[in-house]
Amino acid sequence: MDRRQKKTRDAIFKAFNQLLDSKNFSNITVQEIIDEANIGRSTFYSHFETKDELLKAMCTDLFHHVFSEELAKEKTHDFSKSKAEANEQITHILYHLQDSKKEIKGLLSGDSGELFMRYFKEYLSDVFKKYSKMLLKEIPQDYVLNYYVCSFSETVRWWICGEKAYTPEEVAMYYLRVVDSEVIA
Repeated sequence: MDRRQKKTRDAIFKAFNQLLDSKNFSNITVQEIIDEANIGRSTFYSHFETKDELLKAMCTDLFHHVFSEELAKEKTHDFSKSKAEANEQITHILYHLQDSKKEIKGLLSGDSGELFMRYFKEYLSDVFKKYSKMLLKEIPQDYVLNYYVCSFSETVRWWICGEKAYTPEEVAMYYLRVVDSEVIA
């Protein structure tokens, strides 16, 4: 993608996020996105076929960075020297989500929330698969994986949409204590 295309894509994302601040996903039209981004209809459709595809692309861009295998030093956190254990991986994910809290809160607040959560759970499954193999051998692994993915995704929803400001470390600790951190850490 060249610079011009990236700039247009970013303008579409920004316009979509601004509209999500004031309207539900289902009430936003492609025309409103086009008007807010100040682009032409054909330009929008050269990037996205539908607004559902736009939402998926936004999630993919966000999650690609959030779920990166390489834990590098960043502005808000440094996990570059971590051992990639479950508690560090979870805290790292939470820092990235916190950095995008405004956008995520907008996505979760309306009917786009279920689509967002579906995409989020797909990425979470890959993370928790790494740790679930050593868990609770007497319980089906697909059940254990589903439990961790669903409970963590709902923890994130609670945290992002909540009124109190907990740190990523606190949320990770709460989650791990509830699911028995000795099992997955």
